[in-house]
Amino acid sequence: MQLLGWPTHRSYGCVPTGSVARERRNEPGEIPEAEATRLAQQGDAAAFERLYRLHSRRVYSLCLRMVSNTAEAEDLTQEAFLQLFRKIATFRGESAFSTWLHRLAVNVVLMQLRKKGLSLTSLDEAMEPTPEEGPGRSFGAADLNLSGAIDRLALERAVADLPAGYRLIFILHDVEGYEHNEIASMLECSIGNSKSQLHKARLRLRDALRAESTKEARP
Repeated sequence: MQLLGWPTHRSYGCVPTGSVARERRNEPGEIPEAEATRLAQQGDAAAFERLYRLHSRRVYSLCLRMVSNTAEAEDLTQEAFLQLFRKIATFRGESAFSTWLHRLAVNVVLMQLRKKGLSLTSLDEAMEPTPEEGPGRSFGAADLNLSGAIDRLALERAVADLPAGYRLIFILHDVEGYEHNEIASMLECSIGNSKSQLHKARLRLRDALRAESTKEARP
């Protein structure tokens, strides 16, 4: 499911502040990403800076969605690029560089959340539906009530208000495009629990957006 109006892994809707905001793209005379990657692996500082300009906005956007805190997102972005500096020599080109960096950034965020002892919203909980959800729901199925022309700001607020575990899985699956088996590996939970958490995240978002719509409709 793709939510219209919400920036996905193919678009970048968040404009960062501070040093990350200085990112530039495709300026005349700058070397292509592939060449920058090769040179950065050889220790070329200018090439590494080029990679930073190319990818810092996406990394920041991802971090911000996952932690919902601008200062922390800035710090995590810097940490992700520190990790990139240390590990870029291990990049073998088996996937796109952006995909490889993206996974590195996700792992940086998850490591930070674990260091903080933040619960991922009972990822080991049973999968039986709660009374308010009702029987017969299909975990992982697209919720059509969440698609369509949704006010982006309302959606961003609703996602930010989700409990950490729900928010992470919703972002990883519905925004960033990861499969449930990949999410299960990242979060060290079962595929079934990943589907369960996504389903519950969608229910909460649907209810939050309905409440927002009702509030705005009042005279």
